[in-house]
Amino acid sequence: MNKKRIITVLKVTTPFILGGAILWWMFRNFDFRSMEHVLFEEMNWWWMLLSFPFGILAQAFRGWRWKQTLEPIGENPRTSTTIYSIFISYATSLIVPRVGEFTRCGVLKRWEGTSFPKALGTVVTERAVDSSLILLLTVITFLSQIPVFLTFFSHTGTRFDEIFGMFSTTGYIVTLICGIAVLISLYSVRKKLSFYDKVKATLHGIIEGVMSLRKVKNIPLFLFYSVAIWASYFLHYYLTFFCFSGTANLGITCAMVTFIVGSIAVLVPTPNGAGPWHFAVKTMLILYGVADDEALYFVLIVHTVQTLLVVAIGIYAWLALSVTHPTPPQGREK
Repeated sequence: MNKKRIITVLKVTTPFILGGAILWWMFRNFDFRSMEHVLFEEMNWWWMLLSFPFGILAQAFRGWRWKQTLEPIGENPRTSTTIYSIFISYATSLIVPRVGEFTRCGVLKRWEGTSFPKALGTVVTERAVDSSLILLLTVITFLSQIPVFLTFFSHTGTRFDEIFGMFSTTGYIVTLICGIAVLISLYSVRKKLSFYDKVKATLHGIIEGVMSLRKVKNIPLFLFYSVAIWASYFLHYYLTFFCFSGTANLGITCAMVTFIVGSIAVLVPTPNGAGPWHFAVKTMLILYGVADDEALYFVLIVHTVQTLLVVAIGIYAWLALSVTHPTPPQGREK
């Protein structure tokens, strides 16, 4: 096996190994036999079902927004294909983390003749907007929660050094590994983008895509889509709180804090954030007073069900595209 193939194999297997190792450590003493009782007797599945439309809407809004950013650069893919490409991108990222960004551009090129470099440039723009929004949301949420944390510490006599003392050595190691994985992921993305920089025409397409935001015709609609994406993600997550007695009464502020922590955790390159997301959300739920077992039930069930939803709509999109005729080549931009 040559060096290139070894690197490829490592890129595919490492996220699964990392996520699997974290999950094994978290659930190594967990009684999975008790899951049946929780799933079929304790859970309120109506709230879970109610959360599904918001999970689908979050991706649909992303598709509508992406179509809007493509229009200023002369690309006009069908709305349905654009949304299907988003569905497929999330599903493929479960197999190889971060590959979804390239997959959706490839889908548009295959079915709509959209310029791959230009599409990739608009993806970079979208990610910058999303990062800004989540950063702003993070600052606002944690600043608003300072009084809550101070009150909690005052009433319980808990100190910061005691909180950090709650982590075992293994817990610190997991956090460190996750941080390193994020840095490696960012470096990998930079390397992929630098590959395109070698081709002048491609670089021009990326830059044109990045700058497309300046030419978006309806900025208020773009901002609405951007806010709607994250509002839908949040509701998709928040409604699951009401499925379990241990989280039903925690309130929207706790949901927001754990949602943001989970959103940051998925930066670690594992399939759908498996492992780091469980670790981060479970840790924060315990801080809010949720029992250890109840926190484990929550993260395991919620993440699994929502991942299955991503798979289901990804398969639906693939089937829909398989019976969709590609746009005729006449008039396509080369």
